[in-house]
Amino acid sequence: MHEMLVKANAIREQIVADRRCLHGMPEVGVYTPRTAAYVKKRLGEMGICHRDCGVHKPEDREKMVFAGYPDAPAATGVVGLIGRGGPCILLRADMDGLPMEETTGLDFAAEGRAAHMCGHDAHAAMLLGAARILKDMEEQLPGTVKLMFQPGEEMGYGSRTMVEDGLLEDPGVDAAMALHVGPQLEVGKLNYSPGVASGAMATFIVSIQGKGGHSSEPQKTVDPVNIATQVCSALNLLIPREVDPEAFATLTVGALNGGRASNIIPDTAEIMVSFRTLSPEAYDHLIERVPEILDHYIKAWRGTYSVRVLKTPSTVCDPGFSAEIVPFAAQVLGAENVRPVPPMKGAEDFGHVTRHVPGFYAFLGAGAPEGYPLHNPNMVLDESALPLGSALLANCAVEWLKSRAQR
Repeated sequence: MHEMLVKANAIREQIVADRRCLHGMPEVGVYTPRTAAYVKKRLGEMGICHRDCGVHKPEDREKMVFAGYPDAPAATGVVGLIGRGGPCILLRADMDGLPMEETTGLDFAAEGRAAHMCGHDAHAAMLLGAARILKDMEEQLPGTVKLMFQPGEEMGYGSRTMVEDGLLEDPGVDAAMALHVGPQLEVGKLNYSPGVASGAMATFIVSIQGKGGHSSEPQKTVDPVNIATQVCSALNLLIPREVDPEAFATLTVGALNGGRASNIIPDTAEIMVSFRTLSPEAYDHLIERVPEILDHYIKAWRGTYSVRVLKTPSTVCDPGFSAEIVPFAAQVLGAENVRPVPPMKGAEDFGHVTRHVPGFYAFLGAGAPEGYPLHNPNMVLDESALPLGSALLANCAVEWLKSRAQR
């Protein structure tokens, strides 16, 4: 058994306890004060210096509230440091939950309308376990390990606010790594996607202002519902007519709201539309064309509008950095258990980090193929994967720092 796995198994009870505690207090969005307080408490107990990170701009807070998420009056991202000097590798764990009810029946299941059905509780617990291992080895580290505990991944830009608040500075980060648990992947397996690892996403929340009135006199009104339907029809033509059929891209109008009665033309309507793609070319085209369609059709029907845009870039597994990290992962899991796979089509906001530094992102098996998927209210993780994740993160960080120091 690899020495890092021996170290992780020695603290398995604490890693599991951390996960279960976090599992029972899920928080949604970029404001996760209880979760952040727990993480800071645990880092303090280990003697790891840390700080808050991720102050939100007023315009971003307004977008969050408008989109239905809690306001974020303070930063709840947490950054910790172990070691000193360069090089510096960042290890990331997200820690926000989902706005859904859990139905697993577990003794430590969350109650209420938020739940950790994407495994972010496990991510935070694994990183806390890795932090304990690394802190015990701090004097032997030939560089610095920066710990990133982030809220708001499910919103698509929790990490962006941390990057803007100096996450990658003081000390400067040279590379970054993140793991995600896979409840339908066998325990001990590690899947990664060289190059583009996840889809890019953009969401447009559009408020259309018309002029309401009686349905018997439509000529005296500006019908925002009619405008919204025209916009939706036009947007749905973008991908089949303007995007390369070989490129993965989807566009969905997920919400259209306006009016409450059949004899009243309302003043306002709202649509929410998002697109996802694995193609940088398709992303660049759609991020330009969607606003053009909105502007053209709304103004053509004499409406006015405001739009709020949320963007999440693709997460990229840097080929060079991935080639360095994979052998270190194989030391813990075995080379036969580490394999490249096609990229996932969903979005992952670790892309805000990999835009700036070389990154590695992978799925760690924490279940079985017949298990429930992520974002399912019955999703259950095999906790034997937790010490594997801690050992994996710690070993990759230590060995990569050693390899850089030898250059």
